[in-house]
Amino acid sequence: MKKFLLPTVLLVASITQAFAGVASWYGPGFHGKRTANGETYNMHAMTAAHKTLTFGTKVKVTNLRNGKSTVVCINDRGPYAHGRVIDLSKKANQKLNCNLCKVKLEVIHKPKTWRYGKKVCT
Repeated sequence: MKKFLLPTVLLVASITQAFAGVASWYGPGFHGKRTANGETYNMHAMTAAHKTLTFGTKVKVTNLRNGKSTVVCINDRGPYAHGRVIDLSKKANQKLNCNLCKVKLEVIHKPKTWRYGKKVCT
């Protein structure tokens, strides 16, 4: 019986994972170019880049300064600037009114599998 309980507990813990840090955004210079998961970057979509989260993961991002929040889908890798935890699309950034702001990230859905080129966010 215990063999079946442990994986369930670990799955719940990974889905509700939360952490904080600084968010940045990227837009026009990358619009129309390929993202790390093979999709075409659309700065008008609700997407983001994260260093380690599985592509297709849905993340609730909350601006800690003004309390605004939105949900984004991870389809790229980054940010690579020191101290930043997520790179938001231009649209997501506008919804949060965030320019290099402190945010809280909450994983709300993590896909079980992912395949390169499979559209997961658009």
